[in-house]
Amino acid sequence: MTLNIAAEGNVLRRFASDQLLTLAKVVIENALQPIIEVQTGVVFGYESLMRGHERLGFETPLDVLDQAHLAGQLFPLEQMVASRALAKFASLANHSDFTLFLNLDVRLIPYGEAMVDGLLTHLRAAGIAPSSVCFELSERFDNTNVPEFSSLVARLRRAGFKLAIDDFGVGHAEIKLLCDYPIDYLKVDRHFISGIDSNPRKRLLVKNMVQIAHVLGIRVIAEGIETEGEFVACREMGVDLVQGWLISKPTTHLAELKPAYPHFKDIGQSRRRSQSIDEILIRKKIERLPTVFENDSIDSVFDLFRRNPGQSYFPVLNASGEPRGIIHEVHLKEYIYQPFGRDLLKNKVYERTISHFVDRAPVVGLDADAERLMSIFANAEGGDCVLLTENMRYAGVISAASVLRIINEKQLKTAQDQNPLTSLPGNRAIRDFMQEAGRDSDGLRHFCYCDFDNFKPFNDHYGFHLGDHAISLFAALLRRYFFSEGVFLGHVGGDDFFIGLTDWSREELTEILDRLLSDFHGDVIELYSAEDRANGMIRGEDRHGVSREFPLMRCSIGVLELPQGLVVDDVSRLSSEIAKLKKSAKDSEAGLSVSSLTIRS
Repeated sequence: MTLNIAAEGNVLRRFASDQLLTLAKVVIENALQPIIEVQTGVVFGYESLMRGHERLGFETPLDVLDQAHLAGQLFPLEQMVASRALAKFASLANHSDFTLFLNLDVRLIPYGEAMVDGLLTHLRAAGIAPSSVCFELSERFDNTNVPEFSSLVARLRRAGFKLAIDDFGVGHAEIKLLCDYPIDYLKVDRHFISGIDSNPRKRLLVKNMVQIAHVLGIRVIAEGIETEGEFVACREMGVDLVQGWLISKPTTHLAELKPAYPHFKDIGQSRRRSQSIDEILIRKKIERLPTVFENDSIDSVFDLFRRNPGQSYFPVLNASGEPRGIIHEVHLKEYIYQPFGRDLLKNKVYERTISHFVDRAPVVGLDADAERLMSIFANAEGGDCVLLTENMRYAGVISAASVLRIINEKQLKTAQDQNPLTSLPGNRAIRDFMQEAGRDSDGLRHFCYCDFDNFKPFNDHYGFHLGDHAISLFAALLRRYFFSEGVFLGHVGGDDFFIGLTDWSREELTEILDRLLSDFHGDVIELYSAEDRANGMIRGEDRHGVSREFPLMRCSIGVLELPQGLVVDDVSRLSSEIAKLKKSAKDSEAGLSVSSLTIRS
């Protein structure tokens, strides 16, 4: 009689206590899951994951590790899994372009020295640089309570390995790790990523996690991305890297792995087709300082300072070209100016490498806006610079003074198109928003054109001061009701306004617009005299100079809805459709007309 897999697993598991390692060598496999750059879709690295555990009768890989620990076989099991992961990684084409992420079980820390020695031997044989390997510190247990942890981290750093905090937000002592140890990556747990596109609390938490990490010079990886909405939300929060089933499931077959997933670059990101004003200005202010690598000799640093006497610091990179921080001359002065100081640094017994003097510095991508850079400087007290990256590699540095100049230039450019009365963006910005939103078909979009009815006779009768007051009143109401993400407010000119919205339902929008129209009408009639309010009208001249009676002022709004999936790249067409709705709104009793744009056959 044959056994099914479950039954076979139960049979094997009876022998796991003393034969687990032997059986694991037969059935355990290494799967790789891609981790991609959120802005480009290019693969940055792969996480190595254990597969085949079910054939040993275990539900999860963690159950295998727990049983191996009880059997006293955890260290050799992890050695076997890691060596196989390295061998598989080494067989990838251009493997030096990627980073391999390996999980480090806290229970292995006492074996740290032997583990590192073994790994370095495997790396040398495979021709892999230590900077191509990142250890994920599992937060199932508190790493920092293990006595040997600090010395192991120091050893890993000296060897050139990178470090990540795994499952950030649901484990032990993560903040302590961020505070006290040189972490390279922070992996946000799937709990915070699931449904983040529709959960404001999660967006707030992740946005602040990203901000803290970037100020500390740490890059952020979102785990467990399963929907396009989650992907877009993470990108908007400033996340650097993502992994999950949306990109690719873990696979044991190398032929299934790709070097890039370029379609992710364009998901929900039509505005990236052209550079933002922030990126254009930032690129102009980048200072491309010379760099040193963390494994360079101390002599090379002294030579760099000697050749650049006006520079007080230089960026430090790992072998992959990623920023590790900066090295500042102030930390070297005590050795430069004391007798035999330089000789002391070169003494192998003293062991003072470049990595010993590296100061962490904020690190962000070139896609960051100027306000975010300024916020990072504000939180990184005393920081010399922000290290900028493109495709996760060093692109240059920018100073606080340069960021201030960028913000000033941006404000000047914005002011050129800003209405002086309401301080709302003008026609150029409105057109840009309509074009970008028209191209971005990932969600529902609404374009609202607001126009006052009977404004001219009011303005003629009461004077431009009260006319301006009515316009300012409406602008204030707009800001009161439309302040969330995905909202654009513009002032076309005179008594014409524009509201642009993304990802609002029609029901949500019409409810708010009804309240806006009601409040405006209720407030604006107070600007009329008591007699005119009682009469419900005023007498004035129309646009043809004919004297007649006009009702009291109100606002009419025509709303053009672009359904999900519809791409419109013709702003003139959108403007024409909105003009029709504007007339329809003025003819309606409620002053509101909503229509959905359909695809022309």
